[in-house]
Amino acid sequence: MSGTDLAVETTPIPGLLVVRLPVHADARGWFKEGWQRAKMTALGLPDFGPVQQNVSFNTRRGATRGIHTEPWDKFVSVATGRAFGAWVDMREGPAFGTVFTIELDPSVAVFVPRGVGNSYQTLEDGVAYSYLVNDHWRAGESYPALDLADPDAAIDWPIPLAEAEISEKDRHNPRLAEVTPMEPLRTLVLGAGGQLGRALVAAIPGAVGVTRADLDIADAAAVEAWPWHEYDVVVNAAAYTAVDAAETPEGRAEAWRVNAVAPATLARVANEHRLLLVHYSTDYVFDGHLAHHVEDEPLAPLGVYGQSKAAGELAVACAERHYLLRTSWVIGEGHNFVRTMQRLAGDGVSPAVVDDQFGRLTFTDELVRATLHLIDSGAGYGTYHVSNGGDPMSWADVARRVFELSGRSASDVGSTTTAEYGAGRSLAPRPRHSEFDLTRIRATGFEPEDASAALERYCGTASRP
Repeated sequence: MSGTDLAVETTPIPGLLVVRLPVHADARGWFKEGWQRAKMTALGLPDFGPVQQNVSFNTRRGATRGIHTEPWDKFVSVATGRAFGAWVDMREGPAFGTVFTIELDPSVAVFVPRGVGNSYQTLEDGVAYSYLVNDHWRAGESYPALDLADPDAAIDWPIPLAEAEISEKDRHNPRLAEVTPMEPLRTLVLGAGGQLGRALVAAIPGAVGVTRADLDIADAAAVEAWPWHEYDVVVNAAAYTAVDAAETPEGRAEAWRVNAVAPATLARVANEHRLLLVHYSTDYVFDGHLAHHVEDEPLAPLGVYGQSKAAGELAVACAERHYLLRTSWVIGEGHNFVRTMQRLAGDGVSPAVVDDQFGRLTFTDELVRATLHLIDSGAGYGTYHVSNGGDPMSWADVARRVFELSGRSASDVGSTTTAEYGAGRSLAPRPRHSEFDLTRIRATGFEPEDASAALERYCGTASRP
């Protein structure tokens, strides 16, 4: 019954894992670690966050339960006796209908991912079947079940089902051909009406995009009622970005509500529902005195916008599973600096543009690509700087290149300083240097596209309102 080493083994069903448990016996009986988070996750078991343990005691040999497909993960084992375990993949996808079986004794446990049908048959009297789950049962929620005798699954039950003890309900479960596969958990994109939000919804299969009108994170009742159990990733692309208006009394309150309070709520929700939280921040959390910024640089925002975003960063860091992407000079579809320069070039205007602020453009498709890379690669959680690559430029440099790509001369763009541009205007302070060090995200295997190449491609597309 006992192995000497803890081990995790894969099976033909994706995500279904067999765990070999050391069982230490002596004259008094035996002892095992039925769940050991640190050791098991180190061997590849998901850190699935169990919230409840259940024990099903089976009086007689031949008790058969299942096949039940529940919308949460399970970690199953037996405390006493032996059982025959059988699992059927009931999820959408190419593995639908795949079957795996194994005999369970105290030295064998199985991790069962959401959407995989679970069943067992006791092989002796007095079997105590134990399972950890990472969500609570919800009244009124239905999920797929499967006929124990389904001919397509063709499970080879050790004890013929005609001789087994089976509940009346389990005798009337549907056949595999009649089952509606369980849909995967989805990605929720907040701020779906913005430049970045629209790009994320377009790029993520099955993503659900919402705006404040759909879900107001500041509304406690709305947050409580939202079906978070239908999602595994929440991407927060919502932000208050009116940098200058944030300095006004009304703007200050709204900036803090959207940029700080909402992320704090999302961090709490993410921990409560085991969600991955993706959040975006800005170069404005720095004062811009350093020529380039690393992720661990102390926060030093100059204005209300940067202060509210910095507060949001601290809140998001409380989410156990999070990616915080700091970015700068974002360009997507809609109103932005590049489209404005294109319009001015087409209208024959020769603007004066600030030449003492430096950074790199970040196109929304690049930011989306970095987001999906971090999620799909399973990169370490935490903060990453993301922008397009290449040499840093000033805003005036960007404007001149846009004019060239629009058929105008670069010399048609004049220069001004931040101080000169702001004279007589109520403007928030801006960081002078916004260039990010991209070493950390490059270490994950992501190589940013040069900003100049991305700008050339972007300027070749039609401007959209």
